Amino acid sequence: MQFLHTMLRVGNLQRSIDFYTQVLGMQLLRTTERPAQKYSLAFVGYAGQQAEIELTYNHGVDHYELGTAFGHVAIGVDDVAATCAAVRARAAALGGAITREPGPVQGGATVIAFITDPDGYKIELIERAG
Repeated sequence: MQFLHTMLRVGNLQRSIDFYTQVLGMQLLRTTERPAQKYSLAFVGYAGQQAEIELTYNHGVDHYELGTAFGHVAIGVDDVAATCAAVRARAAALGGAITREPGPVQGGATVIAFITDPDGYKIELIERAG
């Protein structure tokens, strides 16, 4: 078995593509249009990595209640503070926000931060040594 992707329902497909590619540096890997079924898909991810995020836009739906079951998507970065600075500079125009500034995880030493995408999904940034 292999981990393939996580699907997130989004209210504006292009806005989400722009956020994940321009703010988080992912690549748009492929798209699928299903007009008869009234949905569009965009897959984003990092080059050379297996796991992807499937952004699903259901035509005519621009907002979702996120509920309490979903937690977050985690992304490993070299420098959480530098990543947050870059996110802060780009997210204003493309949506999203920093919701927890960089710092050690409670009770530990791992440096983390949290951001949200334009639809409110939480993304944890985790500083990875080496």
